[in-house]
Amino acid sequence: MKIVQTSSAPAAIGPYSQALTAGGLVFTSGQIALDPATGAMTEGGIREQTERVCRNLKAVLEAAGSSLEQTIKTTCFLIHMDDFAAFNEIYGRYFTGRPARSCVSVRALPKGALVEVEAVALIKT
Repeated sequence: MKIVQTSSAPAAIGPYSQALTAGGLVFTSGQIALDPATGAMTEGGIREQTERVCRNLKAVLEAAGSSLEQTIKTTCFLIHMDDFAAFNEIYGRYFTGRPARSCVSVRALPKGALVEVEAVALIKT
């Protein structure tokens, strides 16, 4: 196992890694809409937060030697299922390979986030 760390994505806000690699796969921790430069939550609604989350995941995956295109599974957490259509619109621009996905509604996310996404991806060979 190898820990993945990049300054291009927000630092972990607890005792965990941005991602781990093992057996040719990368397992990311959930990303929320924190700006990696400031650590502040992205202002705006679900669209702005989803954009930031996807950019954060892209940075973590690339630091691990993978990419959004190599993603095989995501798990998505939304505070409001009413945001599902707007979330899908932005998410679909980034995850063009259409990985398998679960999307669930949760009561709360860290730092008041509206969305969180984690991913499992293949490491490029």
